[in-house]
Amino acid sequence: MDAKSFSSRARHWWRKEIQPLLVMALVLFSLRSSLADWNDVPTGSMKPTILEGDRVFVNKLAYDLKVPFTTLRLARWSSPQRGDIVVFFSPYDGKRLVKRVVGLPGDTLELRNNALVVDGRPVEYRPLSEGLLRGVAPADRPSATFAVEELPGREHVVAAMPWVRERRDFGPYRVPEGQYFMMGDNRDDSFDSRYYGPVERKQIVGRATSVVMSFDHTNHWLPRWRRFFTSLDG
Repeated sequence: MDAKSFSSRARHWWRKEIQPLLVMALVLFSLRSSLADWNDVPTGSMKPTILEGDRVFVNKLAYDLKVPFTTLRLARWSSPQRGDIVVFFSPYDGKRLVKRVVGLPGDTLELRNNALVVDGRPVEYRPLSEGLLRGVAPADRPSATFAVEELPGREHVVAAMPWVRERRDFGPYRVPEGQYFMMGDNRDDSFDSRYYGPVERKQIVGRATSVVMSFDHTNHWLPRWRRFFTSLDG
């Protein structure tokens, strides 16, 4: 094969094979970047709401529309609400994290022995009902205590591990404008805003709304079928 023939075939291959694949990949990744995505959860910081091995669906249009592959906002129609589970870029190292919004811009937060106080009003806690406790893995029950945290406008389950030395007292702290205070539901096993501070609005990727798939890392990564396609909104 001479150089001219090879060049002709290479151009044909580029036009007919490579270019369409590149365009398709660009469209696909642009959609994932701006509209919807999923996020693997490797740690237990959101237990018992989200477990290690869960893959959560992220609605990137929940609050705004961004330029693909950037944090530049094209349009905004909503803001994160207290109690939302969101995916964001960590101010500490830039990694994508999944946490719950517990403080809005302008809120004054305190944590007293793991109990939240929002704007001077203690958040109510109540025991976990048997129905909700059935969602907690049997292996996790002896090592933690569980309660329902009644955030203003949203209630959800939280966990604590009394035997762990952790930051159970914090504040009072006023959340700056344009920023949000994040915490994990597993309060004694979460690296969150208590350590790296609040998260800027532009760093929030979207809202986590459901578990798409789940695999048990303690049992050969077998599927947890009952967690597939389950809502995170309670």
